[in-house]
Amino acid sequence: MNYRHAYHAGNFADVFKHALLALMIDYLKRKETGFRYIDTHAGPGFYDLAGSEAARAGEWVDGIGRIAKENFTPQIAEILAPYLGALGPNATRYYMGSPALAQSLLRKQDRLTCCELHPDDFRALERNMGRDNRMRLLNEDGYRALKGLVPPTERRGLVLIDPPFEERDEFEVMEEALAKAWRKWPTGIFALWYPVKDLRAVSQFVARLKARDIPRILRLELMVEPIRTQGPLSATGLVVVNPPYMLEQQARQLLPVLAKVLARGPGATSWVEQVTGEALA
Repeated sequence: MNYRHAYHAGNFADVFKHALLALMIDYLKRKETGFRYIDTHAGPGFYDLAGSEAARAGEWVDGIGRIAKENFTPQIAEILAPYLGALGPNATRYYMGSPALAQSLLRKQDRLTCCELHPDDFRALERNMGRDNRMRLLNEDGYRALKGLVPPTERRGLVLIDPPFEERDEFEVMEEALAKAWRKWPTGIFALWYPVKDLRAVSQFVARLKARDIPRILRLELMVEPIRTQGPLSATGLVVVNPPYMLEQQARQLLPVLAKVLARGPGATSWVEQVTGEALA
């Protein structure tokens, strides 16, 4: 499938991914020392939800559009606070992609490295992110660049691998990139986003990761209606290597609520699975 960010900005998959990403960044901020956030497939940074691409399908209406209207319990509101606080009041018009979300959350001692290969998206990323001495933008293939970006000098941090899934072997390429990066930086947090269209492909991907003997892997998924091989995306996932303390517990609280709020029909649900290692919370 082709999952160019601009056509799906602010949809249920973005809400899922970015809410969890914000929690992981918030966790890293609990220590005073700085950290590095690396985004391998950054996209343009911001999305105009009234623009031609996002408006064509209007997927944001059933994503951030619903979240913005919902009155959450205090417990869920606290879990969503890093995400919604970063987005601000204009999230249903100008939606933040992962690099802009991270930029908004980072402190002065933290650093941001973003890779984007598509020339138009890279130029938009440069415009949208502005001048920021904490930031480094690379017009490069994120998979290749990652080899030289880890371990960062900060020794703490998070890598988001969020490809558009334009290639049939994307799962294999993503797995190999993770394995090489993890060997160089075994203490880093790695978050790998994926669409769920082919259950067999996803299960094989997770099985291959498990066989890599990576000590701690957490699998998180959200489904808003039964999965179909054809038609709109209805399920999404995130594999997290070295998940932060409390992430599993927070996900078990948050994801069932997101499944209910973002449901597009019967069958909406969520999964939390400790693939390797033991839960720390």
